[in-house]
Amino acid sequence: MSHQFYFSPHILDNLHPPRSGFDVVQDIAEPRLRMYITARGVKTFFTRKRVHGKDVRIIIGKYPDMDIARARDKMERILAVAKAPRKIRRKKITFGDLSAAFVSAKIRRAPASTAKLKRAMLRLWASLMPEYIDKIPLSKLMQTHEKIAKESGVPTANRMREVMSGIFKYATEQGYMTGNPMTDVPRYKEARTARTLTAAGLRRLHTACSAEKNPTFRDAFLMLFYGFAGKSKIFSMRWSDLDLNQETWKKEPLSDYAVKLLREMPEDGKWVFPHWGGHLVDPRAAWKRLVERAKTPGVKMDDVHKFLSRRLEWSADKYIRRRNMNDVLAECLQDRIAR
Repeated sequence: MSHQFYFSPHILDNLHPPRSGFDVVQDIAEPRLRMYITARGVKTFFTRKRVHGKDVRIIIGKYPDMDIARARDKMERILAVAKAPRKIRRKKITFGDLSAAFVSAKIRRAPASTAKLKRAMLRLWASLMPEYIDKIPLSKLMQTHEKIAKESGVPTANRMREVMSGIFKYATEQGYMTGNPMTDVPRYKEARTARTLTAAGLRRLHTACSAEKNPTFRDAFLMLFYGFAGKSKIFSMRWSDLDLNQETWKKEPLSDYAVKLLREMPEDGKWVFPHWGGHLVDPRAAWKRLVERAKTPGVKMDDVHKFLSRRLEWSADKYIRRRNMNDVLAECLQDRIAR
């Protein structure tokens, strides 16, 4: 933390330098004005400002070559220039090219998730891709937002609106635009999803898993019941994270149901649930078939994990937690696993 006091020539002239590194002092009269004092006794005025999303230290000048009054005056002018909007670049760029640049520079996701986002962008924003970024009218953005909500649902429209807002913000940072038009595109109000899964529906879903012909999908869906974790964690399980001798997954206990299932599965490659060279990501078509067979409309994959986890009594003791997992599964599935 910097030392705060009123900057005056008498005080600044008599400041003692630190033994090593540097100290920072701050002007009470103008808190934005600060000073570095190095171990060699060099004193430099500076200020800090968040400029275009980044914290920037701006050097003003050295003391006593620059006096305090001039430093305060110059600081105001420097900050005014720093806060000024960026100039528009003369070179134009299309929405498609900028979207690709945005994904490369700003999106930090797993490769499969990034590829899924790119496919959604190309599909839902096809009409915008060839347009120049600064020539897209607000009316067209509104129409695109409404079309996505109508054809793909309100949650999808709101998620894509957030991504598009990020793209336009990136455009202003790079100097292609001076403002973000997505601030004028309203976000749809989302209705709270009602929980539709019941204990009877859970048992029907579990029974329907046996009818799935694809063994990877079948085992992955069963692990949604036995693993007490969300679908993204279940589908990305690695054999290297499992210790079936200790009956653990990443050093956390597994239910007896999960251990029995995993021991019966072939260990082929690094992924427990391999799919197209990687791991299983989103088998929505297979899940839709399962839901139809079980006659549980509207149930999502993560609903299974949430239903069971709400009934699990958590314990720091791994052996007690494993026992609680087994009890919850036995009660909900009305079954006892053969040890």
